[in-house]
Amino acid sequence: MRSRGNRSKEWKKGLFRVSQGGQMPYTHLLVAVAPTPESQVLIKKAVSIARPVNAKVSLITLATDPELYNQFAAPMMENLREVMQEETREFLNELARHADYPIERMTIACGELGHHIKDFCRSHRVDLVICGNHNHSLFSRATCSAKSIVGSCGVDVLLVSLEKG
Repeated sequence: MRSRGNRSKEWKKGLFRVSQGGQMPYTHLLVAVAPTPESQVLIKKAVSIARPVNAKVSLITLATDPELYNQFAAPMMENLREVMQEETREFLNELARHADYPIERMTIACGELGHHIKDFCRSHRVDLVICGNHNHSLFSRATCSAKSIVGSCGVDVLLVSLEKG
């Protein structure tokens, strides 16, 4: 492995992946967040990995579709959808403000999260996805939504346990 001078010691502090040429630091982390307080835990974890190697950090979340909740209120759906989009944007902006680290991109996706994460990883050269796990029972772990992310995104995935309150 080539020496990187003084930076080598700092570089070793970060999380890295093993590749054919040796150890490589992660360069772009994608954090899958939900509008819950636990998302702060995921951001802190991402920043602790990214900061020592100056890696990029991006955020992705799912927008809630109001049609899933009330199919009888069709005339109000568009307004409700806009309000929910704005609340989701504000949630991401708030996470970014409290990250104490620059956030490269913030994305709001609709539909299957695993599909959007896979596309984002390819488009933006992400090499580590970080997501949370609220599932504490054996059955929940077996059907966890993170399972589809692990199986489809094509990059390393860090699944962070989010303890019950």
